[in-house]
Amino acid sequence: MWQPQVKGLADVATFQVPDLTQANSFPELAQQVLETAPDRFALAGLSMGGALAFEVWRQAPDRISHLALLDANPHADTPERKADRHQQLEMADQGRFAEVTTEVLLPRLLHPDRLSQTDLTDLILDMALNVGPEGFRRQIEALMSRPSSLPTLPAITVPTLVLCGREDRLTPLALHEEMVAHLPEAELVVVEHCGHLSTLEQPEAVNAALRRWLTSENSLPV
Repeated sequence: MWQPQVKGLADVATFQVPDLTQANSFPELAQQVLETAPDRFALAGLSMGGALAFEVWRQAPDRISHLALLDANPHADTPERKADRHQQLEMADQGRFAEVTTEVLLPRLLHPDRLSQTDLTDLILDMALNVGPEGFRRQIEALMSRPSSLPTLPAITVPTLVLCGREDRLTPLALHEEMVAHLPEAELVVVEHCGHLSTLEQPEAVNAALRRWLTSENSLPV
């Protein structure tokens, strides 16, 4: 998911991409991230990673110099969203794990124009199969149990990038506008012709935004 950024921004950042499949709660996942992270670091997360970034901030705000929230949702799961996730888990339990990606998730993850790009869809399926059914279950359980992070937003005083694809179906633009309204030090970037997986769909635009973010400085006291 982050390979275009690891390569494209190697001159300004050293990347560390943690494994988010080994626990079924955000507090535990955040602890795992912090155990391997530098003493102070810039934190970027997309989708589940963006939601988890709030928990990392709550546990160690003094260690985070910059925060980037890409295609992220600050709210807790609604009952409808939980029901949808349970259906995906049932499919996985029935031996239809690959279909969760190919039949359910891909149309939500990508801009419609990219659903025919087999290099991209094959990559996403490979990513899902690498996570596997058990890792997927742990991720779903963590997502369903996460709290709302809206109360956390006003306390985030580091330079914050809020970025989303214009056609993101899973975490629409309105969610990102809501976050920016509550974040003291935020920039909103909307990536055109892009769905939920912005780092893969429009890597050059995302890299440009991340480059500006990584070289920005605080205007607020931390």
